[in-house]
Amino acid sequence: MNPKVDKFLDRADQWHDEYEQLRTIILECDLKEDFKWGKPCYTDDGDNILLMHGFKDFCALLFFKGVLMEDPAGLLVAQTENVQATRQIRFTDADEIVEMAHIIKAYVQQAIEVERSGAEVDYKETTEFNIPEELQNKFDEAPDFKDAFEALTPGRQRGYLLHFSSAKQAKTRKSRIEKAMPKIFEGKGYNER
Repeated sequence: MNPKVDKFLDRADQWHDEYEQLRTIILECDLKEDFKWGKPCYTDDGDNILLMHGFKDFCALLFFKGVLMEDPAGLLVAQTENVQATRQIRFTDADEIVEMAHIIKAYVQQAIEVERSGAEVDYKETTEFNIPEELQNKFDEAPDFKDAFEALTPGRQRGYLLHFSSAKQAKTRKSRIEKAMPKIFEGKGYNER
């Protein structure tokens, strides 16, 4: 048991009992408990298998290679339409978790097997993502900006493309692009400081 996870649980106002139940189940699956990205994370031989996290309406187990898992109980959910690899099982109360303990363990064991098999997620190429019209217009007016964008790593490019595309209005997309330009010229990703 990781003391950082103990602190996380001690501070958890919402989902405390649910986290405790999930932790007990996961630790029975012989995973190492770690703390990454501000969340309890469980690994096997150094490889990330799953993490626990909470939201307003539910807490969840997030399986890093969930897209490669079979889902006989129909529990795995993609957090958003743009998520390629991870899948969640969502919970709303501790009793539900206790009742599902054997199913949760089966999913955790399957996640471990997927990781140990060496299977890899087939991610979409950056070129498969749509370029918003506003971004293409900015590329056309500022070729140096296009060069800076193309010099970013594929992951950073995808992050920006998803961020820009998620805005519903053209003016918001344009504003996001303008705000991001200095970071793109610095070679930084959307979430980097």
